[in-house]
Amino acid sequence: MRMLKIDEDIIMIALSDLDSNIYIIGDTVIDTGTGFNFTRLYDMLKRINKSFDSFKLIINTHCHFDHIGGNGYFYNAKIAIHKDDATYIENADIKMTKADFFDGKLHPMKVGIKLNDGDELAGLKIMHTPGHTEGSVCIYDKNKGILFTGDTLFADGVGRSDLPGGDPQKLALSIERLSKLSVEKILPGHGEPVLKNASEVFTKILG
Repeated sequence: MRMLKIDEDIIMIALSDLDSNIYIIGDTVIDTGTGFNFTRLYDMLKRINKSFDSFKLIINTHCHFDHIGGNGYFYNAKIAIHKDDATYIENADIKMTKADFFDGKLHPMKVGIKLNDGDELAGLKIMHTPGHTEGSVCIYDKNKGILFTGDTLFADGVGRSDLPGGDPQKLALSIERLSKLSVEKILPGHGEPVLKNASEVFTKILG
């Protein structure tokens, strides 16, 4: 469990090995973990003078349980997720969300915003990057050169494409598209962030 200040506006929270990284940007949260660690998350938010009711927007990078399981705690926030993954959390599909894998209880969630490629929310650009799931997105802050990559891209490689909704060819195209961006920092869904020389990650993957 740890908290990392990425810059003046972005804080990363890592609760456990199972949970996705959670990113706090003002009253927006990117991914919410499994929801298994309520007390840890409550305490972390308290340390930065935040509470669950202070958030207005959740952006989920994709529909997997380890990224959406904590959505319900942020009860004043609208959920935004790509339209191709929205149905799975609206219908509480335990297979497509992998809730069964995590032995998690999943209830239907109301999606407030069904995202499309190119949408902008809270000054962030949504990029549809299928491959890990049908509706995976990366979130790009062009001004800062920061890319939130969910499970599409990590510091040491790419996400899995062998799960339901995954597609290795689509994932390869998504990575190719991302490599053309001007990126200084990569903030992935799991593991360590890349806080400098982010372009080297693409060089290693693409050769």
